[in-house]
This record gives sequence, C-alpha cells and structure tokens, in this order.
Amino acid sequence: MCGFRQWNKGRRIELADAEAMSYIAKHSVISQPVAVSRLGQAGEQLTVQIVAEEIPCAFRYNGFSHAVMMVTPDDLEDFVFGFSLTEGIIQEASDIRSFRVSDENGAIIANVELVPASLHRFLASRRVRQLQGRTSCGLCGVEDLKDIRRPDRRLSKEQPLTPDAIASAIRHVRDFQPLSRGTRAAHAAAWVDRSGNIAAIREDIGRHNALDKLIGARLRQSTLHGEGFCLITSRCSYEMAQKAIAAGIGTLVSISAPTAYAVRTAQSAGMALYSLSGDGEHLLYTNRSSSEALHDVKET
Repeated sequence: MCGFRQWNKGRRIELADAEAMSYIAKHSVISQPVAVSRLGQAGEQLTVQIVAEEIPCAFRYNGFSHAVMMVTPDDLEDFVFGFSLTEGIIQEASDIRSFRVSDENGAIIANVELVPASLHRFLASRRVRQLQGRTSCGLCGVEDLKDIRRPDRRLSKEQPLTPDAIASAIRHVRDFQPLSRGTRAAHAAAWVDRSGNIAAIREDIGRHNALDKLIGARLRQSTLHGEGFCLITSRCSYEMAQKAIAAGIGTLVSISAPTAYAVRTAQSAGMALYSLSGDGEHLLYTNRSSSEALHDVKET
C-alpha cells in the first residue's frame, strides 16, 4: 500500500526554494528525482531535478467503476470525500460508510462503500466516465452534454471581501506550497478566513484535484460551511466554479482570470467570484454593478 504523508496544513513552512526541493525529495510518494541535461552557455551539464509524481486513481463505488483520475498520491482520503461530493455521489461525509485506498500495479484503487440511500442515488444516475480523467480536465469521459450540468443551487449571499484580505492571502499562499516551490508543477486550493489568513491548503498536479482535496478535508472536519473563502492558484473554469458551488462555497478567488462560462455559472448560483486584473487590482465579476456596467456597454 502507498505510504501516505500528512502535511501540517495551514501552518507556514519556512523554507527557501532549494530547501523545499530537499524537503519534498524525502517524500518519494509525491515526487521523484530525475536526471536532466542542463543546456546553457557553459555547455551541457548533467544535474538532478525533483519532479512531481502523478498516478492513476480509480474510483469504485460498492464495486461499480466510476472514473480514473490522474492525481498526486497524497491526501487521498480527502480526495475520496471531495471528489465524491463534487461528483454529486454523496451529500455529506456520513454518506460514505467506509473506504479503502490500495496500491495495485502502480495505480491507486479507491474502493468506496456508500450507505444504502447514497448507493441508490448513485446507481439511479450512474454515468461511467469512458475516458481516463486527465489532470487538466474535470469533464473528461462525460458522455452527454446533459451530464455537464449539476442541479441548480442558490447560495446564501456573503459579505464582500476586503481588498486587504485578498491581497494577504495571495501574498502568502506560496509560503504554504512546498510541492509547487520544489517542482513548479503543482496547483493549490486554500481555505482563507475573512482576515486573509490561510487556514488550510491542498496541493496537486491537477487544479480540480487540489480543490476536491480541500473540499474533502473540510467536509471530513465538518468545517465545510465555515466563515471564509476559497483561493485557487489557477484560472477559474466552469468546472472549478461548479465544484465550489457543489460544496456550498459562497466566495471563490482565482489568481488567474475566469472563463465567461464560469462567470455565468457563478452568477446563476449567487457565488461571489473574484480575480486579479493584469495590473494586480482585484476584480469582482458577479455583483449587480458589474452586470449593469455590461448592459451599459452593450447599449452604446
């Protein structure tokens, strides 16, 4: 069975980049040293670089196959709960009776046992993803367009974030990302309190996976609906907005810009969606003034 490591989530790790590489290199489950040729003005030099690991993870619910995702093999317990929630298979942590994560021929098998009501709901709407889920796509293997949309959900309106809270979270998030600092190959999703302090974070090679892991961690800790907001270090596509909405997250901040579909999805659910402009200013895409401004532009 894979050796699973637990980071000190929400605790700042005071490491320089070189030290971060050394730190994560000790955890061979999530990273591997690779010999590379450095090509520069001094000619070719053989060196060693730490690269992030990725492993296929197959989900089986009560013996029924559902999906295969490429994942960083860490925090897999959180991934099981978060993925199951955002896929619409469970509604709360107690819907999972038990689960077992095992290593099988270099792949991860997540065997999940659902309680009877959840199993019935899963089988009634079961869709098997026919393709392997890539780390970059949250919709791979979906067979029909009707499977893209989840049931409509309206979130409770939250108080606007302060610019200082957003700036503080973005300024410090990398301090909590040893895998990213060491490999330059990982995304992160963080839970931030309304003062801008990072309370929890998860990393993964896949941005969807990182968000699922964060959602799963908070679901398992019964803190999913606590005060604060979610920060993602990637762009906000439709799938990222949909996952946040499925988890009841009322405010999402993405470091990179959202897509138009993500904005429409957030607006329809009442989720506040923030991002950064090219010059680093904070943008709120989903308030009434934004919609009115767009209407004025179209009228001119």
